Amino acid sequence: MNLQASPWALIDWERIRADFPLLTREVHGKPLVYFDNANTAQKPAPVIEAVDDFYRRHNANVSRSVHALGTEATDAYEESRRKLANLLNVRGDEIVLCSGTTFAINLVAYSWALPQLKPGDTILVSRMEHHANIVPWQLVAQRTGARIKVAEIREDGTLDLDALYKAMTVDVKLLAVTHVSNVLGTVNPVREICREARKRGIASVVDGSQAAPHRKIDLPAIGCDFYAVTGHKMCGPTGTGALWARKEHLAAMPPFIGGGEMIKEVSFDGTVFNDPPHKFEAGTPNIAGFVGLGAAMDYLQGVGFDNIEAREQALLAHLTEELDKVPGLRMFGRAPQKAAVVSFLIEGAHAHDLATLLDLEGVAVRSGQHCAHPLLQFYGVAATLRASLAFYNTHEEIEAFIAALNKARKLLA
Repeated sequence: MNLQASPWALIDWERIRADFPLLTREVHGKPLVYFDNANTAQKPAPVIEAVDDFYRRHNANVSRSVHALGTEATDAYEESRRKLANLLNVRGDEIVLCSGTTFAINLVAYSWALPQLKPGDTILVSRMEHHANIVPWQLVAQRTGARIKVAEIREDGTLDLDALYKAMTVDVKLLAVTHVSNVLGTVNPVREICREARKRGIASVVDGSQAAPHRKIDLPAIGCDFYAVTGHKMCGPTGTGALWARKEHLAAMPPFIGGGEMIKEVSFDGTVFNDPPHKFEAGTPNIAGFVGLGAAMDYLQGVGFDNIEAREQALLAHLTEELDKVPGLRMFGRAPQKAAVVSFLIEGAHAHDLATLLDLEGVAVRSGQHCAHPLLQFYGVAATLRASLAFYNTHEEIEAFIAALNKARKLLA
């Protein structure tokens, strides 16, 4: 597939949607409307076929055997690293393949931050972070004597940049910030933020989970120190993802997990570790998953990230317009730069009750705290309903969702 030359409005989005088998099923006798893409994305047929083909024809371990199957498996695994590097506009030897953003951030926490931080140091974390970009820093702070400082947000869901930059004091050694909020959809100006951090000698960790599936990512332009992505949100298999880190960091960081593959030589007198990124990839990886992720990268680049972003912005505009017509609805997050994620509540209705009734109409949305407790505390709510869109969703699905939401709202009135 190569549609990148086509204007997004001229692309046959129905044909693209047909590539996703799961979207054809029914739930409770109703056509499925899948609006939980911030949680996990659906998989196109080429990804499913790539995983199936690996197990049927190429299954072997990587970097272990010189026989044909071992070579094929290793080549396919390393090709996925190359594709991710190309996607992020970086070198392949700066990409650590791992299970996803949670592992990637923990790798930075334990291999970079733990040896670096000391009492009196500060880790600056934004209010809108996913728990995966909060809890590892709390654990490291407890072990090093460092402290956590919170960068606050405004009511519209944007980061208070003036306050953020004032909070970048001399004691701050690390900044943790999301590229796109998984609850609010806010697209943070990470290029500007990382530039300001770099001026002050602050290392920056960017959670790219909600950005990488939906827009072009140019890491040299962003200028961060670490960037994490999750494969299953990018139409790839679960248990896949990557950490990008500056080469000098990878060279200085000690291994996080020990075992096979991450070594050059082992004796009972000591171990010589492999070169980055392999010294961080102990054990047998999710080989088939990464083969599938490579197919997902091909697919997304075939559609084109400019096309994907434009399509999702059009869907977001439609969804926002329709939600604003729903009586008693409170939307959280109206940042000027926003991804296709909408969190909301309806007066008098609990988010879980709404989600249950929507499910009976075939509509899949997320309800709860979305692994972002501090953010919901800011808004003074216990849970929200979240509808998150992808390029394979349709305007007709938005209409069906709104009809189901109004039906649920009346039942709960």
